[in-house]
Amino acid sequence: MLRFFVLGVLAFLGAVTVLAAAIGGPGWWVLVAVVVLLLMVAIHDLVQKKHSILRNYPVLGHLRFLMEDIRPELQQYFIERNFDGRPFDRNTRSSIYEQAKGINEEHPFGTERDVDEPGYEYLVHSTVPVDVPAEPPRVRIGGPDCTKPYDMSLLNVSAMSFGALSANAISALNAGAAGGGFAHDSGEGGISEYHRQGGDLVWEIGSGYFGARTEDGGFDPGKFQDTAGGDQVRMVSLKLSQGAKPGIGGVLPGAKVSKEIAEARGVPQGEKCVSPSYHRVFKTPRELVLFVARMRELSGGKPAGFKLCLGSRADFLAICKAMVAEGVTPDFVIVDGGEGGTGAAPLEYQDHVGTPLTEGLLNVHNALVGVGLRDRVKVGASGKVATGVDIVKRLVQGADYTNSARAMMMAIGCIQAQTCHTNTCPVGVTTQDPKRMRALHVPDKTQRVIHYQRNTVAQAMQVMASMGVRGPDELRPHMLRRRVNHDEVRSYAEMFHHLAPGELLSEPPAGAWARDWAFADPDRFKS
Repeated sequence: MLRFFVLGVLAFLGAVTVLAAAIGGPGWWVLVAVVVLLLMVAIHDLVQKKHSILRNYPVLGHLRFLMEDIRPELQQYFIERNFDGRPFDRNTRSSIYEQAKGINEEHPFGTERDVDEPGYEYLVHSTVPVDVPAEPPRVRIGGPDCTKPYDMSLLNVSAMSFGALSANAISALNAGAAGGGFAHDSGEGGISEYHRQGGDLVWEIGSGYFGARTEDGGFDPGKFQDTAGGDQVRMVSLKLSQGAKPGIGGVLPGAKVSKEIAEARGVPQGEKCVSPSYHRVFKTPRELVLFVARMRELSGGKPAGFKLCLGSRADFLAICKAMVAEGVTPDFVIVDGGEGGTGAAPLEYQDHVGTPLTEGLLNVHNALVGVGLRDRVKVGASGKVATGVDIVKRLVQGADYTNSARAMMMAIGCIQAQTCHTNTCPVGVTTQDPKRMRALHVPDKTQRVIHYQRNTVAQAMQVMASMGVRGPDELRPHMLRRRVNHDEVRSYAEMFHHLAPGELLSEPPAGAWARDWAFADPDRFKS
């Protein structure tokens, strides 16, 4: 491992320089002092618990922090050109790290964004702001068929599986959820022992049904009932698709299926683990709705819902028609954005497949309003949510609460090295290598998760107070505005058609909504 190589090199140089000093004269003792100083720095880096990068890269890791100090001129230059803007911009990354560390710094010289460029968005503040509430509100999730509703925080940990993330990363996230009083989505890789740190769990199952799986890869209702009935599991979720790679499954090579991963997923150790691109439990919108209802029943009445990256709007309207026809609704729908995703995915999918979160949220929210079911179904937003302003924007666009993956990873030390798929994560977040994983000190990162979530929600509440509203229920589309060209700004109330409650059932508005509504079939996905 590199850290021991650095120590070995420094120790060797120290011995050589001491010998040279003894033989060659006093001038060599200056070099001895430098080598000893570097050796002390290396030892300190190995034992300190604050910086993951230094625990894996003693001495050398300080170059990264030097780069951060000059990043407006250098680090951001390389990020913009090498990664085509996919990582968070510098201000957003700074905000995440500061919130995680409990630092609330103000910055001089105003915005670095070009406010005159089309696409720039801003929230409208009030001439008469209100006081920030003493406590942020929580969102009650649970429709009329749910007997064990759950009060969700405005910001939670989004779906990331054990296997994609390291054991230490999962432990820190779940312990952070426990300490901060928010929810942790398990991801589709099953519930591992590292999820058992006391945090509230949203148990997600995907097309591989990991943790509730038959030997041939089907859904096992008995296994599902046993796990879903546990006190730590507060909600259950069926993953239809994810923003990073909607419409495709995944393969975990047998070499990566360790004993721990095999136990969490309920698959044989050392054998290839496959997530199909489609589900066995449903083929039609009606079957999907009824299966979600079955999940709720098997869980003992806990909130049940599904997550998707929106594809065809007509397909979602078909699901809504099935809800109306059966008189059954999910308790929540999580909308993932095509720009989301923390793990590795084909570049073609990252750039060209999947509806962006803004459009997906607006469509899902309006569809549920249009069929008169919005009061029964809560909507979560998952996709590049990082700051308090992001939370407020998503609430304006139709969400009730938000989930964050990428920013939560950064709170536990992710530096966006983009080596998630190589098992060589330099800070121990996305690796199964125990030597690299050691860099992530769970107690320290747990506190950072707590600080990040708490401070970001507080930031969102402060922004809402500046807008003159006391909570999410008072937010309206006209409060978020976008520059559409160099001489025109429009609000979200003006840019998009917002349906009235039950409008699709009575008289669909002429145009695209009427066309998609007529095309939607509760007994067939036709997109």
